[in-house]
Order: sequence, then structure tokens, then C-alpha cells
Amino acid sequence: MPDPVDIIAAIAASLKQASTRALDASFNELLDMATNSELEISPDYQRLFRWTEGQRSRFIESLLLEMPVPPIFVIEEDEGRYQLIDGLQRISSYLHLRGQLDAPHLDPPVHFGDKLVLSDCDIVRELNGLTYEDLPTSLQIRLKRAFIRMEVIRKETDPRFKYHMFKRLNTGGERLSDQQVRNASIRMLDQRFPNFIIDLSESDNFKTCTVALTQERRLTAFDQELVLRFFALKNVRHKFKHEVSDFLTDYMEEVADPSSGTAFDYDLERSIFQKTFSALSASIGEFAFAFANKKKDDLSSGFNVYHFEAITIGIQPVLSNLDPLDSNQMGNLQATLRDIKLNNDFMRITTGGGRNSPGPLRERIEFAESRLRHAFG
Repeated sequence: MPDPVDIIAAIAASLKQASTRALDASFNELLDMATNSELEISPDYQRLFRWTEGQRSRFIESLLLEMPVPPIFVIEEDEGRYQLIDGLQRISSYLHLRGQLDAPHLDPPVHFGDKLVLSDCDIVRELNGLTYEDLPTSLQIRLKRAFIRMEVIRKETDPRFKYHMFKRLNTGGERLSDQQVRNASIRMLDQRFPNFIIDLSESDNFKTCTVALTQERRLTAFDQELVLRFFALKNVRHKFKHEVSDFLTDYMEEVADPSSGTAFDYDLERSIFQKTFSALSASIGEFAFAFANKKKDDLSSGFNVYHFEAITIGIQPVLSNLDPLDSNQMGNLQATLRDIKLNNDFMRITTGGGRNSPGPLRERIEFAESRLRHAFG
């Protein structure tokens, strides 16, 4: 058992990394801060806004009824600006009420100037169908003056402490995917790697190979998680032990954290990624990660993450031998990949549950690698 004195000392040392203060702010002040760029919401974080119109409306109803509202958390930046790290759903709901929300990812989309029409209010049903302008002046003033506690993490706070605070506050939310949390939280450490991941997820060849991903999966940034998965498996597969999510988060932290000492050659890694997906796009295209149909005699359109892992990593040993502009070679690559996908043993090791562990991962990668080496090694 650790010495109690050591535990107390460790906690005290961690507390020294944090400097915080609490303020009370009205929603009208928050609106002014948001419109004047004094309260910043990163683009990745903005896309996490998912409340339905009913949820937004019931939050506004709560403000009118003067119900208690949980605090929001912000990080103090240069020149007195704040960066929001918790409270997005509440702040965005008020911005929508006032016509100051831009959320084109929603269904239906919301743009600046669109004002929330209250709906599904279940306590004061008379509010349903009204906008802010329809409310009596006294209620408009009540909303403007409604206060919320704002916990401020001062700018001198250790960046790693800010990062872990964001992750703790935003992990486990019903509508936040692991990758969305990573994208937003890793920015507390460094912006380059998250931007690098997002940029590569928008490349044409990658999109061609992952065209079967549903819009819902793209909205949760699963395509960006695939880019991260590629680099993590290519570079530190030996560190994967149990949970894929933790493995990916740890790798993204290591690359982004300047104090970790993890080397990442951005130019080289970009080149490898681009050539990998250029070859897959030129050969098998949208069927790069498809699986066998029910008759097991052809490929069915779709996306299988086990195929993604096996093929993108299995192709690395022969990547230098491939020329995406050589049509004959790309024809041979297409035939090889089809043979792999229609092989009964490969189908067995890439279907069913229980495949997210080191053994099955190694098996499917080595299967693809051995056949690609035989064809192009």
C-alpha cells in the first residue's frame, strides 16, 4: 500500500497545476461574448452540439421558470478570451433562441438568423410555437438576465491539466463519440495533430475507399478515427493490449503532447498515408473495405473495420514496390485483394464478435500481409 503521506503529496502537487476562479455571467453577457469572439468554441467542439429542438426548448423553459442550471467551464486564453470546454448544449440553445447559432450539421440545419421556435415544453405548454420575439418583454428580460455560474480555468494552468479536465467533463456523454472528444480535447495540448488527422480524412482517395460509411458515422467523426487508427496501428501496434478506444486516445495524446518525446514525422507520415490510399483507390476503390456477399462469390458494398485494419497495415511492407499509376500492377493488386476478401479463412477471422484483441488483430494483419508479400514482395 502507498504511504498516505505520499498520496497527499501527489494530490497537492497536482493541485498546483490548476488555477481556477468562479464567475456569474448572464446569458446576455454570454451572447455578447460569443458574437464578439470573446467566447470561442472550436469547430470540432461545435459539431458536438446535438440537442433536439425539444431539448433546446425545454432548457429555455427551465430558464424562464428560474430552475437551477449546472455551471459551464471555460479556459482563459490570451487577451481575456475564453474557450468553452463544457456547457455547449446550453450555450448553443440560447444562441439559437436569439438567432446567433450556426450549426449546419444538424437535421434540420441551423444557420445564423434562424430563431428557435419553442416546442415540446411540457410544463408551460403555452410557450410552444413561440419565438423569442413573441415573448412578453418581461420574459425577454428575464432570459437576458438569467445567470449561470462560469468556472474559469486560468491561462497559467498546466496544458495537460486543461486537457484532462476537458476529457473528464466530456467523456461518456450520450451524443459525443470517442473521436469527437479526442479532436476537441487534444487541442488543449497541441492543434497540429488533430488538424493533420482531419485534413487527411478529407483526402479524395481516402473518401473513395470509405464511401460506404454512413452519414451518421461521419457525423460522429468515425472517418477521422480511422485515420488515427491507421497511424496508431502502423506505428505502435505493439502497445495495443485491451481497449481500442484507450489505445487510440493514448497514441493521440503521445503525439500531441510536446513533453511525451514521441517522434512523428508529419511529411513522411502524410506521404505514406497518401500512397496507401492512392494504391487502394486505383485498384479496388470503393470495395477496399467491403466484405463477401452471402454467396461468398463476390464482394458486397459496405465497410468492415477489420478489413480496414488488415489491408491498410498489411500492405505496408510492399508499399514501396507499388505504383498507383501502373494500371497493370493495380489490376494485379485488385485481384489479390479480392482473393484475400473471398478466402474462407480470412472471412472467418474478420467476422463475428471478440475480434478486438491483440491476437485476432495480429492474425488478420498477417494474413493480408503474407499474401500481399507473395504477390508484390
